[in-house]
Amino acid sequence: MFALLSTAPYGRCTRSYLQETLWGTACYDTGRQSLRRALADIKRVMGEAYGELLAVNNAEVTLDLSKVEFLGRPGNGEFLEGLDVKEDGFNDWLRAIRLSPEQIHSLFGLSTQAPPKPIVPTLAILPFRLVLGGEEHAILGDWLAEEVCRSLSRSNLLAVISHLSTRELARRQIALTDVRSALAADYCVHGSVRVVGEQVILDADFLDAKSGRILWTRRFSGGFGELFGEHSETISDLVCTIGRTVASEAIDRSRRSNVRDLADHIPLVAGVGLMHELRLASFAKSRELIREAIRRAPRSAEAHAWLGEWYVMSIFNGWSTDVAADTRAAMDCTARALDIDPENSFGLTIDGVVYNNLRQELDTAEKRFDAALDFNPNESMSWLLKGALFSYKDAGKDAISCVEKAKSLSPLDPFSYFYNSLSASAYLADEDYETALDLAERSFDENGRHVSTLRVKICALHNLGRSQDARQTAELLLRRQPRFTVDNYLRNHPASEHKSGQNVAQALRQAGIP
Repeated sequence: MFALLSTAPYGRCTRSYLQETLWGTACYDTGRQSLRRALADIKRVMGEAYGELLAVNNAEVTLDLSKVEFLGRPGNGEFLEGLDVKEDGFNDWLRAIRLSPEQIHSLFGLSTQAPPKPIVPTLAILPFRLVLGGEEHAILGDWLAEEVCRSLSRSNLLAVISHLSTRELARRQIALTDVRSALAADYCVHGSVRVVGEQVILDADFLDAKSGRILWTRRFSGGFGELFGEHSETISDLVCTIGRTVASEAIDRSRRSNVRDLADHIPLVAGVGLMHELRLASFAKSRELIREAIRRAPRSAEAHAWLGEWYVMSIFNGWSTDVAADTRAAMDCTARALDIDPENSFGLTIDGVVYNNLRQELDTAEKRFDAALDFNPNESMSWLLKGALFSYKDAGKDAISCVEKAKSLSPLDPFSYFYNSLSASAYLADEDYETALDLAERSFDENGRHVSTLRVKICALHNLGRSQDARQTAELLLRRQPRFTVDNYLRNHPASEHKSGQNVAQALRQAGIP
């Protein structure tokens, strides 16, 4: 009934139309009684809110459309998918609605031509203009922009406009309004290239496409080999700076605004960013934001997978008050993600995390990671977590190979602490304690709240003969997680029955962990 009323002109339907559509035309009296009973049931459930929403008389039922909000976005699934009403009249109406995309768009207040808006920020990387140099240098700015596009597009937390589209737009003199209208971008990167002798100077600006505000401006300079080599640090720095800014902007806006007032591209990125701060208050807020992203885009497999990761992190950081329930919730989230898109590489990856970290079914986890990489060989998180799995199974060399591949594919610097932490575990499994310690300390400097990093650091210090430093790190671990014990570690960690897990457990005991 609410579906019919909320799509009707002015929210108004005659009682006879509602009766016939919802209860059929076979018996007028039965339909009239059913409608009367339905309205009475709704009034009993809603209480005083009933009168604020519905106006009912002998001829019509009217819904106040100012209090109606449609969830999700057109294009993310069928309109009213899953609503099962057996009456032919209702299903005829529903088919007619679904065959009219312009009507569905109008319900959301959208243009009939508007595609569904991504729930992650959309970036446009415009080709950099050559302002000084010869004809042979004309291609440099275009090539740089294409490489930045390619790197950023590997992240499931960013939507990057194709380089072909930005190149076409850049053929003419453009204004920022063109970037907003033609590309529907939230952020824009543009700039210039100068060639002075053997030196190349790149000036880049990062803008909020809606407000026109410059978020940062950076200058990079170096020789041709430094900027255009196979492992260009300039491109890596530029990509990481963009990723860091997008994440921090989303988090900042989420803290300044009501969740429902945020633009569609903010909640998921802000939620994931806050989740990785590893502060309890931020962590609680992150679930609200990820759920808001799912509310707006219920058919987003990535959003459901990120919520599953939230439950995994809740358990591993000792914040879960019901581990069994949160394990089921994590499995429900990844199952939902894979129901939506069985080939979604990120959904498969987080499902592998659930089997690896919560259920300790390492063989199943490895199959999930392999399937994810079959569908997307550039899924950095799949490589990283497959490396973690190998480190748990004492396959140090394979673990190192996977984590190094992951770091080469990861464009989002805000989560580098996580990559460095799992990389430290890989080198620990290979008994390269110096490198493991170096990576653990780097991870700790980036985010000192990641308890797994402290465990790796304790083990590396112990095996390097630095017992006093190991004990000091153990004291810090217990301040971070007072209920942590070696027995709990052995009971819950997937490496507990392998040499690497036993190595960590022995180091924890020697460092004074109870």
